[in-house]
Amino acid sequence: MSPRLDATLSEQLREGTQVEHRAVESQPFVDELLAGALDVDAYAGLAAQQLEIYRALEGAGVQLQEDPRGANLLFTELQRVPSIERDLAHLYGHAWRDEIRILPATRTYAARLRDVVDRLPEYAAHAYTRYLGDLSGGQIIKRMMRRHYGMGTDGLSFYDFPEIPKAKPFKDLYRERLDGLGLDAVETARAVAEAQEAFRLNRALFAELGAIHINRVRAAKEAVA
Repeated sequence: MSPRLDATLSEQLREGTQVEHRAVESQPFVDELLAGALDVDAYAGLAAQQLEIYRALEGAGVQLQEDPRGANLLFTELQRVPSIERDLAHLYGHAWRDEIRILPATRTYAARLRDVVDRLPEYAAHAYTRYLGDLSGGQIIKRMMRRHYGMGTDGLSFYDFPEIPKAKPFKDLYRERLDGLGLDAVETARAVAEAQEAFRLNRALFAELGAIHINRVRAAKEAVA
């Protein structure tokens, strides 16, 4: 679906990524993880990939502090790297840095981030995709991890935003900041195209995670059947 040209940037980002968004949500890894068909190890594998992605995103975001427009999109409340590291220490133990495995699709994703997000339209696209997703669908993931796998607070701090007590007002503010960037038509088109690419990169990542963890869990179940 092509976004309306008279729409705001946040509307164009939402409308322009609907197809890609549905494709990500329909990935078997996502379906099975949220349905309780996998295990905590599968979630731990996902958390490890998130660290690589957010290191690239948040490292690049620092460069935008000197950009009068870009600085408006930088919120310390959103920074995820410290919380991911706490989760990995819980999920893998004190030697987590030696234990985690970064997948090829994740390296491709992180390389893309490092290549493009020092430019405002591209940064806006990736930040929109990641952070608003964390504040929306990410909260569903947190609930499902607790419900199906018995996880508590430890291991799920990635989805906790203690400095954002209410998600909706903050998301509204973030969209206002996006819309106030003053991107021209060419920059807006770049942002939408990059957001579409972000979803495709996520889809490739979930495909690799699925190939590993769905097959692993199924093999384990068959072994005891």
